[in-house]
Amino acid sequence: MSRTLEAVFPARMGTPFRWLVGSSWMSNLGDGILVAAGPLLVASQTSDPLLVALAALLQRLPWLLFGLYAGVLADRLDRRLVVIVADLIRAAILVGLTLTLVTGVVNVGVVLTAMFLLGVAEVFADVTTGTLLPMVVGKADLGIGNARVMAGFLTMNNLAGPAIGAFLFAAGTAWPFAVQALCLALAVVLLSRMAVPARPRPETPSHLRRDVAEGWRWTWGNAAVRTLTLTIVTFNVTWGAAWSVLVLYATDTLGMGPVGFGLLTTVSALGGVLGTFGYDWLERHASLGNIMRVGLIIETLTHLGFALTTTPWVAMVIMFVFGVHAFVWGTTSRTVRMRAVPMELQGRVGSLYMVGVFGGIVAGQALGGVIAKIWGITGPFWFAFVGSALILALIWRQLVHIEHADDEARAEV
Repeated sequence: MSRTLEAVFPARMGTPFRWLVGSSWMSNLGDGILVAAGPLLVASQTSDPLLVALAALLQRLPWLLFGLYAGVLADRLDRRLVVIVADLIRAAILVGLTLTLVTGVVNVGVVLTAMFLLGVAEVFADVTTGTLLPMVVGKADLGIGNARVMAGFLTMNNLAGPAIGAFLFAAGTAWPFAVQALCLALAVVLLSRMAVPARPRPETPSHLRRDVAEGWRWTWGNAAVRTLTLTIVTFNVTWGAAWSVLVLYATDTLGMGPVGFGLLTTVSALGGVLGTFGYDWLERHASLGNIMRVGLIIETLTHLGFALTTTPWVAMVIMFVFGVHAFVWGTTSRTVRMRAVPMELQGRVGSLYMVGVFGGIVAGQALGGVIAKIWGITGPFWFAFVGSALILALIWRQLVHIEHADDEARAEV
């Protein structure tokens, strides 16, 4: 048992790292429960497709509205305290939602409001949580640290959480939200045990526009992080376009039905588990720049594969490989950013990156629907393939900045 613990949570990374990862895993379990239970609750209250789609939008909209402000707050206040307060607010919202379900006074308006408020609190929690790891882990260990955080996201948020959420919802509509509130409370307890180094107080008073502009200027002035941010925004437009019709592609083009769609997403998560747990070896044998080059090639070819195939097992193999790439990319991008960004700017630069992530996805989803309506279900995949290939050709030489950033980080350690 001690050997397993050492392999997963190396002692050299310290006890605060273990508390942080434990808290992140517990929070992700709760979020995974909501992934299944949230849409099920909305569907139980209304069959209006516009309102069902609105529920999904209301959980992503807060990133565009409050993401940059969350970054400023993370750089100005006690970061651990911000996460604790945000998670307690989320737990309180869930308790209130649970009470409306138990008493029978729930309606679609209450549910949509709860989804939006949960999304707002989650923005502040997620942005600030992303600043804690580089505070307690050295630059050399950030790759391993991020891999462990991503492992929790995979197993808890993508695999275990949705299944548990669906099971609890079938047992009683209030159960999944009560359990998620409990998960968040436990995450707060674990995080409260974490010791975080004190940070010097900012010398100048906070000003939202000026602080956001400072994060933007630093991002644009750093070649590695600028390249990383532009890459994720543009590739998320193409990815969002293709994935916006994935459920129709699975059910209609592949003929796999609803169960098949769930199987595709599960296979992707399993690929991610392989990629994440093999990350230690990968980081020792390849530079971060080359990892990203290979990953972007895989993503581009993924779209081509889906555009061409009508065979379910081929699609599942493609999805498994894409899952490996997706979570290796997530770990690598976080590592590059955390190594490069000064501690006092981690919140603002990280939030700008995440706003780009969600902004790209939303833009891509809007395009995907229009393209599919005009050129059919495989149209968005052809768009994603051609678009990704062009973007990759344009940024290929720029990816060297990421590789050099990796060399600089290794030299500093």
